[in-house]
Amino acid sequence: MTGYYDYVLGLIPAALIGVTAVLNLAGLSLTAALPGGALVAGVVMAHAIFVKAPVAGEPRARNDRAAERSAGRSRVGRSRTGRSRTGGAD
Repeated sequence: MTGYYDYVLGLIPAALIGVTAVLNLAGLSLTAALPGGALVAGVVMAHAIFVKAPVAGEPRARNDRAAERSAGRSRVGRSRTGRSRTGGAD
């Protein structure tokens, strides 16, 4: 299942190369077109980071649930201070 961030990862190089190529074909030199492509790729990244940021409140994938269960098992036998119940150093 492809999500928003999968599309963002594909759109970053596509924007950089595509916008640079279009500007270059429109008559700008490569050194003038490249910052335009980088600007568009930067806007895509900024949108993914700041506008539609991944937050902890979103539902997690099924694979994350398995990781949570295994992390919960590794904490069994530990006190609140992080030391094992036997009193030895961790």
